[in-house]
Amino acid sequence: MSLKSNVPRPMSPQTKRVPKPPRRAADASLSSSLPTSDFPFVLVNMAMTADGKIATANRAVASFGSARDHKHLLDLRATADAVMSGARTVDSAQINLGPGGALFRRLRLQRGLAEYNLRVLVSGSGSINPRAEVFKHRFSPILILTTRRASAARRWQLQTLAKEVKICGVARINFRAALRWLRARWGVTRLLVEGGGELNAALFGAGLVDELHLTVCPKVFGGRTAPTIADGCGALHLADAADFTLKSARRVADEIFLVYSRTRRTG
Repeated sequence: MSLKSNVPRPMSPQTKRVPKPPRRAADASLSSSLPTSDFPFVLVNMAMTADGKIATANRAVASFGSARDHKHLLDLRATADAVMSGARTVDSAQINLGPGGALFRRLRLQRGLAEYNLRVLVSGSGSINPRAEVFKHRFSPILILTTRRASAARRWQLQTLAKEVKICGVARINFRAALRWLRARWGVTRLLVEGGGELNAALFGAGLVDELHLTVCPKVFGGRTAPTIADGCGALHLADAADFTLKSARRVADEIFLVYSRTRRTG
């Protein structure tokens, strides 16, 4: 998954143009994925090497997908009310989490969405670099999810950078409460998550991921410490694993695009 975005020239940091909360998607292709509960429909989109890595062991290389994979990322963003990313991801890459160029913004409007998606950053400690690229672009609100572990000084700093800073737990983020808040407060019905591995793992563990998009790229990084699509403590037993069903598989040149849907267990 390429992390670059083709976006318009950033607005001045002093300019605060805040769009209305996104409306429900009117596009028929999205109707089946709109939530029927208090939670948004959550998609995780990641590119990984053939050996399951999303970056090199030293995290120096984290962008290795093709131009087609990058377009796939923007296609998905054009269906989402909000895009979510972890602090380490936005700190280490020149990304702004925006919708991309005029073509993708028109697609959003045609689907009944706001022209620009909301941007959600996640950091339990509040340790987000205030000079990160994402804060240099003011085309849409930035929301930050954190916990009471974040010091008062860090929270104050984040409040100067974001539209809203939400405390979602004491030591760890309560993602079920956080996603309910995004739905109720900001009208988020489709949430696209773009990593990294710690954030993905927390969402998988909480049973909140509805759909997984994976691009398998023809590279092998190796490295026992290289990050994967879901890091953290992980499941200790097979019964605890997040269970998915293959929805589609498509090969384009040397890459394979996979889509998995969460298996709905009964009983």
